[in-house]
This record gives sequence, C-alpha cells and structure tokens, in this order.
Amino acid sequence: MKVYRAEQIRNVALISHVGAGKTSLIDAALYNSGAVTRQGKVDEGTSVVDYDPDEIRRRMSLNVKVLPVEWKDHKINFIDTPGYADFSGEVIAGLRVADAALVVVTAEKGVEVGTELTWKYADERNLPRIVLVNKLDRENTEFVQALESLRAHFGLKVVPLQLPIGEQSGFKGVIDLIKQKGYTFENGTKIQEVAIPPELQESLTSYREQLIESAVEADDAIMEKFLDGQELSEEELLMVVKKGTRSGELIPVLCGSTSKNIGIQTLLDALIDYLPSAAESTPTEVKAFGNAASAFVFKTAAAQVGTISSFRVYSGSLKPDSHLTNLQTKADERIGQLITQHGKTQENAIEIPAGDFGAVAKLTNTHTGETLTTSKDVAQPLPSITFPAPCYTVAVVPKSQTDLDKMGNALARIVEEDHTLRVGRDPATAETLLSGMGEAHLQIALETIKRKYGVELESHDPHISYRETIRKKARANGRHKRQSGGHGQFGDVWLEIEPLPRDSEQTFVFEDKIVGGVVPNQFIPGVEKGVRESLKRGFISGNPMLYVKVSLVDGKYHPVDSSAQSFEVAASLGMQEAVPQANPVLLEPLMNVVVTIPEYNMGEVMSDINTKRGHVLGMESLENGMQQISALVPQAEMLHYATDLRSITQGRGFFTSEFARYEEVPAAIQQEITAHHTALHKEKAAQHGN
Repeated sequence: MKVYRAEQIRNVALISHVGAGKTSLIDAALYNSGAVTRQGKVDEGTSVVDYDPDEIRRRMSLNVKVLPVEWKDHKINFIDTPGYADFSGEVIAGLRVADAALVVVTAEKGVEVGTELTWKYADERNLPRIVLVNKLDRENTEFVQALESLRAHFGLKVVPLQLPIGEQSGFKGVIDLIKQKGYTFENGTKIQEVAIPPELQESLTSYREQLIESAVEADDAIMEKFLDGQELSEEELLMVVKKGTRSGELIPVLCGSTSKNIGIQTLLDALIDYLPSAAESTPTEVKAFGNAASAFVFKTAAAQVGTISSFRVYSGSLKPDSHLTNLQTKADERIGQLITQHGKTQENAIEIPAGDFGAVAKLTNTHTGETLTTSKDVAQPLPSITFPAPCYTVAVVPKSQTDLDKMGNALARIVEEDHTLRVGRDPATAETLLSGMGEAHLQIALETIKRKYGVELESHDPHISYRETIRKKARANGRHKRQSGGHGQFGDVWLEIEPLPRDSEQTFVFEDKIVGGVVPNQFIPGVEKGVRESLKRGFISGNPMLYVKVSLVDGKYHPVDSSAQSFEVAASLGMQEAVPQANPVLLEPLMNVVVTIPEYNMGEVMSDINTKRGHVLGMESLENGMQQISALVPQAEMLHYATDLRSITQGRGFFTSEFARYEEVPAAIQQEITAHHTALHKEKAAQHGN
C-alpha cells in the first residue's frame, strides 16, 4: 500500500447499534476497491473484518480495529467499533483517534439504543458525521420512516443527501440530490447512471429544497444569494454541504444495502467529498510537536510475538528502526518493523505519515492511551482515553493448580488489552475479582483467557463482606488451664465488651483496666492479641466484628504456668462467652448508587430500587430528558444490577456505586446467613473428624 499524504486520508469511525451492518459495509468497500476478490460475509464467517474466533462465532465485532480502503487516490481508514454496549470502551478508543464518524442504522428499525449511545460519544468528541440507512433491500422497510426516526432523535440538521431507487426487494440504486442524477448498481458493483424515475421527481424536488435550506446556513454569502432567489450552482451547493458537514451543522443521510453492495461506491465518494481530511483535523495539542514525529497508542492487543500496539501518527512521520520517547513513562522505545494491518493479515510499512495508522510489536514500556515522540522539547503528552468504569463484578477461581500458577499473568494481559476490565483482590474474602461492563463482557474475557493463554477460570458471584457488631454491654470470664507434665498453661481474664458508635473512625478499642497487677503487664499484649484474633474470625457468621470496645477488668495468673500465649487463649474464650450476651447482630455494606436514566424510566427504576431494599435519597433533572437518582442500596442486591438496569432501560441507563457504610441486616436475612454459616461449620468439623 502506497504512502498517502494527510490531505488524502479520511479517518472514519464506524458506529451503530449491534447488527446494523458496519462489518458488511467494510467488506463491501474492500471488494469495491479491489483489495479482495470476493466480498466477505459475516454469516458465512468469511468477513475480512471479524477474524477473531470469538467474533466469528458470535457474528459481531468485539474489538476496535482499523481497515484501510484505497479509493480514487485517497485512503479511507475505517475504524470499526463494536455495536454491543458491553464493549463501549472499544468504541471510545476508536472515536479518540477518528476525525469523523459514519453512523449506520437499519431501514427496519431506525435509531436504536446503540445508535443513541454511540452518537453521544461522537458528540463528546465533536465529530462530524454522515449517516447510512442500511438494509433498504429488506421487507417492511421504508427510507422515509428511518429518516423520520433520525430527525426525531437528532434534530433537523439530519438531512437526506440521497433517495433510494426502488423499495425493499426492488431497491437497486440511489438518487444524488446535489447532482440530481440517479445511479444503479449492476450485481452490486458496476455503477451506472440512469434517468430519475418520474414517480420520484416530486420527492427529489421536495428533499432537495430541504437540503439547500439547511446547507446554506453554513455560509453567509451563499445564504444571501439563496434568500435573493438566485439559483445555486452544483459547485456552490457541494461547497456548503461540505462546509456544513465538517462543522457539524449538517448531517447528511445516504442510502444503501451493504449485503448486496448497493450504494457503497457512492458512499465512499461522499466520505471523501464531505468529511474532513487528516490534515484538516489536527488537534491543537499536536502543534507543539512541530515536524517531530508523534504517535498515540489507542489499542494494545496480545499476540504470539507478545503485544501489538496500534497507533495513529499525529505529526511528522514514523519509519522502521526509530527511537522514540514515551511522554508518560519517560522510557525510550525502539520501533522495529512497522505494520499496516488488513484484518487478520498485515504488511510491512516503509513509513507511516502524519494522519495515518500503523502498528508495532513488542513495545516494552508503552500502553494504551500513551504518547510516543521523537521530540526532545515536548513534555506534555496528547490527551489520553477516559474509559468508563466497570459496573459488573465476578469472583474468579482457577480450575487447577496449573491454572493457578498462570492466572496472575493471564489476568494482567487481558486487562492490558481491555481497559474497561479491572482485576482486584478483596482483602476480607481473599477472592480475586474481575470487573467489567456486563455479564457478556466478562464471559467473553474468560473465554479469551482460556483460548489465548490456556488458563481455565471459573466464576461466581463475589462473597459479600458482611460484618458483625454488638448492641449492648456484656461481661464474661475466660479461663484457660491445662496441665500436661512440666510447665502447664494458665490464664484467667474478665472482659467487658460494649458497642462503639457506628460512625466512629475507630472500629475497635482495647482498654487495660487492671488494678494491682492481678494480670502482669507482660501478659496484657497476649490478651489484646486474643481479642483481636477472635474479632477477625467473628462469632455468628464467620465475618469480622467491628465497632466494639473491649476492656480487661480483672484476672488471675500463675507464677509458673502463665504465659502470653495462655492469656491469648483465655481472652479468646472470654470473647466467646461475652459476645452472645451482648446481642450480636450482622451488618451489611451499603452502597451509594447514582443511576442516570431516561425520564420515562423513572417509575420502574425507583420501584426496582425499592424491591432491592434500597432508599432513594434524591433526584435531579439533567439535559436531554435524563434523570439522575441517588440511592442507598445493600451491596448484596447490586450484584446483577448492571443486567437489571439494562433490561429496564433497554440499555439507556447507567450507574456508579461506591461503599457508603455498614448497616444492620434485616432479621430474616441474618437468620438465613447465620444458619448457612453454622451448617458449613458443622460440615467442615465432620470432615475434619473423619
């Protein structure tokens, strides 16, 4: 593939709801450009784009990837992104390095949830965009209906640039509203200019007037000419549509069928004509690099050679065997062979110029979101990528000892690939936790770990970190006496326990109230240790006890048989006697939850929070018809909330949560938990006895 100048390059992110046809679009574009001799098909598993085994099996994209298409002395870098909501991190990464977006919707369904979400991400980047209404060859489809759906969601700046020739199975071509010409596509490939059908002449006139009225707003001189009633030339109209599209004031809509390769050639023309080039889209921060090379890594993927880092060059030019500095880590990186990726195949590149994409293997100190440069003067890296926080967590356990040995490395590798995954360890339960964007996301992550790294992990809901406390004061004696020849063991303590305030910063206080040396000073640390150890183990559920003050008030010792260890055991026995008298109770963690949802889902979401034993703390109206609910919800009820909320809001809602405090568990739930703990304890004791 030849080297293109930034003026010839279009970097276009493909975004949509899952199943809208983004992958088929690229397959058709590659075929039209001559890059492949046969158009790949997702349903047949022959797509050039979706080559990962998980993608082939699920028939959908899971990873962001760049597919270059050469078209009429230009290079269109299609940045393919997943349509499934669990992989929104990949969409955000793709949009971070795009200069524009191509939004694909189906004629059957118009704007769907995934369209809304990815459109919002494109808004955050202020990306110009074009819309393709796809699958116009399907039954029960109508272009006008899809157009109305787009305008209802995104406003009147969405205007048609084309009209379809034929409907449903008779769909065979498009009308260009600027040139006022019709085109059909013989066998989906050979483009032919045709006369505009008479029955479409009225629609052509009406929609062309709408297009002109919207487009002239992009240029004052052209608008004045239009308002004076003067006829606009094709060149003038082309200019204002281009200007309006690039400013975001206009969003053109085109027609097509990716599976039948109808309208794809005219779409490629439109991407070149109306979307900004890489040269026109240079971010302000890039100017600091001058002519020095700067590259931004937007994806790190595991490969047989170690890792493959995909990047966009923003300034200068990268060539093989270059030395660069990572502006985040200050580490030096040697770039070996440069790669241009074409799906699962790749070719060596002699140069990656500004505005273009490439990849390199085996970077040792560079990760996703970091900047590489040859400049010695620039210290500020390019803005990184802000990935969404994970909202669904499972505990993972290795299936065998071999899996245990390799688990840590495998988890580290998968998290490096996908920055919406997190790995942690719960110190209270000692569980390894894997967090992501949803149930399907984590399921695919575990399958990937097995396939790529040969590590089998099983998953289950994380154990809830319950706590215990007491409600009242109590006093009890702990006595440990054992004689077994020679020195014996003797310790005797009286302990008083009482609850501490639950909003106290101190969760445990030990006080020595011994008078007259009835327990010598050297044994008191043993008493405190015995108390602390017993609190860690808990008394009614096997969970640690908090908010307790324990006072050593009296005791006895033996001048020969007493030791710190004897008093440690005595203190533990004393706690076992005292706690049941102090009305012990189970505490559960409560989470501060902030849910953002469409206004029309308010009632159902609030009802669901109530069924989860939650308490709504407040509500706030946001922009675009969204509402924010703040609530306090038990963690035990939040384990599958990501799935529940997605079901209620059809994927439009999202939430964040963080630990708030501990509160008492309802009596019925406490009884269930303590009964389960008692049964497990008896089972282990029986096994030990056998």
